[in-house]
Amino acid sequence: MYNEIDLDKIDINSEPPTEEPVRQYYFMAKCRRYVTELAKELGRKPTFFVQTFGCQMNARDSEKLTGILEQVGYAQAESEEADFVIYNTCTVRENANNKVWGRLGYLNGYKKEHPHMKIALCGCMMQEAEVIEKLRKSYRFVDLVFGTHNIYKFAELLTGSFTQKKMLIDIWNDTERIVENLPVERKYNFKSGVNIMFGCNNFCSYCIVPYVRGRERSRRPEDILEEIKKLARDGVAEIMLLGQNVNSYGKNLPEPVTFAELLMKIEEVEGIERIRFMTSHPKDLSDELIKVMADSRKICNHLHLPLQSGSSRILKKMNRQYDKEQYLALADKIRRAVPDLALTTDIIVGFPGETEEDFEETMDVVRRVGYDSAFTFIYSKRTGTPAAAMEDQVPEDVVKERFDRLLKEVQRIAAKRAEALTGRTEQVLVEEVNAQDKTLVTGRMGNNFVVHFPGTEHLIGRIVNVKLKECKGFYFYGEMTV
Repeated sequence: MYNEIDLDKIDINSEPPTEEPVRQYYFMAKCRRYVTELAKELGRKPTFFVQTFGCQMNARDSEKLTGILEQVGYAQAESEEADFVIYNTCTVRENANNKVWGRLGYLNGYKKEHPHMKIALCGCMMQEAEVIEKLRKSYRFVDLVFGTHNIYKFAELLTGSFTQKKMLIDIWNDTERIVENLPVERKYNFKSGVNIMFGCNNFCSYCIVPYVRGRERSRRPEDILEEIKKLARDGVAEIMLLGQNVNSYGKNLPEPVTFAELLMKIEEVEGIERIRFMTSHPKDLSDELIKVMADSRKICNHLHLPLQSGSSRILKKMNRQYDKEQYLALADKIRRAVPDLALTTDIIVGFPGETEEDFEETMDVVRRVGYDSAFTFIYSKRTGTPAAAMEDQVPEDVVKERFDRLLKEVQRIAAKRAEALTGRTEQVLVEEVNAQDKTLVTGRMGNNFVVHFPGTEHLIGRIVNVKLKECKGFYFYGEMTV
């Protein structure tokens, strides 16, 4: 594996290789020299802090950034008061952008007191032209800016930031390249995300993702399986397969492979005890996938199936490519095939043109499906998307009132479904010592519900049987059983 290469044996005075990922290991070795010089100036090891905004795809990207930073000689810090700070940004909603601008204001003051400090920005927000223009004009203290398509070049770009004084910006509009075998430093040693594809081809009218993440690109199944087998050897018990739309995995491969076929291959990997995945687009969820889920011993009984709206009229405006009745039929089919399945969803309130009748259609779906939980969002206009130019934007006070009604109904139904589990014994993957009560540990059932129960840190990473004693609406208190 490339990540077992000894960086000290790389000749950094030679011309950089052209092949990837060997080229990036060359720049890691070269960058290490600059970090070593910085360490001598500081009299200590330089520190870094990666702040992740947004989805689990970004969280996985941040693990890759962390792996590279540790390879080149940085030590991880607990806060932004570090020698190198990188924000891995999200731009799905406006408030995500605002958080970044706010934090940059703080970093500017800190950097004035510590001029050796470096600041980098990457991720989806950096793919927006107006963001780059704003950075050029008003945030010249930022050292390095790159996007979603060239994250594998991080070592090369970081090396470049040591050799030039001005802001280094490297933004690509798209790419077909997937670079394997770069360092990764996982946040958890017992579970891990695994990218199976990148990008999105769906172009929902409200969504910026296809514009900032690019077109769909699937990893080769053999590369995915090799990574998962290595994770299993490292003691990982649970994996989360990641993609903007995992159900369309494999369509663009030279030899197409369906997502269901990939899952069956992963099921055979010894050591992996749990398989999760997200996100699933309803239009691509096949009968083949439902059967694999029903027959599997390892796939968790949880499916995240975004609805977005219960109105067929609004769904058409959203370009979701299914209607209300199709979604309801799919949810019913899944629930019949996997009776214990926990079904969760995403819902947008206040999409342009949404009437009270449209909103009531959404409420009807919520009641008929009976979600175990739902992420509810107020529509956020994203420049460059078709929805941003639509007329008949819904007044803010109307949206807020509908949002509150929806949230209340979702919580009522979810609490009722959770309560029905009380008394059952479930398998729980222990994830951490409880932050509020150190006599308890916290873990997740296969259906993604959180459980707190008496235990010590030696249980972390183990899957244990827990009897659910008390339901608190969205989590449980339990007791470990033999």
